[in-house]
Amino acid sequence: MTSVIRHAAFVLLAFLLMGCQPEPKTDSTDVREFLTHYFSTWSAKDMDGYGACFHEQARIIFVHQGVPQSQGLTDFLHGQKLSHATTTVPMTEVPTDMKILRDERTAQASVRWKLTKGGDVTLGTDCFTLIQTSTGWKIMSLVFYND
Repeated sequence: MTSVIRHAAFVLLAFLLMGCQPEPKTDSTDVREFLTHYFSTWSAKDMDGYGACFHEQARIIFVHQGVPQSQGLTDFLHGQKLSHATTTVPMTEVPTDMKILRDERTAQASVRWKLTKGGDVTLGTDCFTLIQTSTGWKIMSLVFYND
């Protein structure tokens, strides 16, 4: 009988502990809208709007041939502004697929994208870690690479 009571107590404790975990949220509409906004600001050369998508402590990592190159937000945004300022052809980047895992406070997203620069097309992936703030979602980290 003691083992039955112990088992019942264990099951009860497990249910109580599960109730303490954040409930995964299955509706990711707000995250999708945020990420779509992120890509549209870049494509529209709205660098103020683009920069506002990032948390001020964000880190950005570009993986080139398997080697990570890390940048702080200021340097990254400066490079993005220069890319738009120095190009001779329009550039647009659009998401082609999004996979999102999230709860109430954070989200992780893997986004496949297509960058069109004149007649050239580049495909790649952005891996985001997002945080929910009082003003909405913000990017805490971005790891990206080209195919």
